[in-house]
Amino acid sequence: MYERIIVLGAGAVGSVYAAFLSRRHEVTIIGNEAHVRAVNSKGLTIVGDEKETIHLKAMTKIEDIPAKTLVILTTKAYDTARAADSIRNLLKDDTVILILQNGLGNEEIVKNIMSGNHAIVRGVTSMAAELLEPGLVRHWEGETVIGQNDVAKEIVELFKECGLETTFSDNIKQDVWTKLVVNCVVNPLTAILGVTDGAIVVDSLKPVRNEIVAECLRAARAEGIKLLDDSIERIDRKVAVYSNFSSMYHDVMKGKKTEIDFLNGRIVELCAKHRIQAPTNTTLVCFIKFLEGKNGISRQD
Repeated sequence: MYERIIVLGAGAVGSVYAAFLSRRHEVTIIGNEAHVRAVNSKGLTIVGDEKETIHLKAMTKIEDIPAKTLVILTTKAYDTARAADSIRNLLKDDTVILILQNGLGNEEIVKNIMSGNHAIVRGVTSMAAELLEPGLVRHWEGETVIGQNDVAKEIVELFKECGLETTFSDNIKQDVWTKLVVNCVVNPLTAILGVTDGAIVVDSLKPVRNEIVAECLRAARAEGIKLLDDSIERIDRKVAVYSNFSSMYHDVMKGKKTEIDFLNGRIVELCAKHRIQAPTNTTLVCFIKFLEGKNGISRQD
């Protein structure tokens, strides 16, 4: 069993994982200065489906990784390479890295940076969370799915014993793609329109949602990934009950860089690779990058 858990990139979702796991294990979160200061001074407060205040260690950077440590990577997708590089020289032979991020291609980035044979596990979560202010997170329950490999069983058992709904995945690539399609619909539309997730499930936006999903499905098939053709109906049923604001909405509202390149941007790249038209996803990427530009975000950094 792991003797230490480090949550690297503890924003909203990462903080929720840290809160649950700290019930039974020693957990350290790595986050931004304001969040770290608040957690160290008054604890991490989780409200929503769970309500509690947890006192755990918070730092702005990893200084050491002890033996038998599980590192949970929950940074923004565009910070994957930077995060992986920051821990590369601290890893022990038995360090396990669990990737729980949005987007496509994260696992390959981590593997390309890491040397040795460290266990890298991909996971997907349907959990929703919002960072209301430093040290305060709202949480909506969701399932965590872990890709099967030599260390997956231990991670699933660890999560379950801490109250996290967790299962094994028979096809983690398919699960990553399924989550990607949901994010491609929800994130840019909510950010552009300034509404909650559930608010986009209206008839006036149905043609747009349909085209986003259709382009995603064509890209998936071209990559050898089989997704259900009824994805739009399934997505609508799932998203309609969501009352939270998406992570991309928060990023745009706070003037931060978004994960658009790892979501709709990745679909556009794959469609171009396979000579498939993707006008709707291309348009959404352009709109989000326009909003980033208004906020002074440079895509060159």
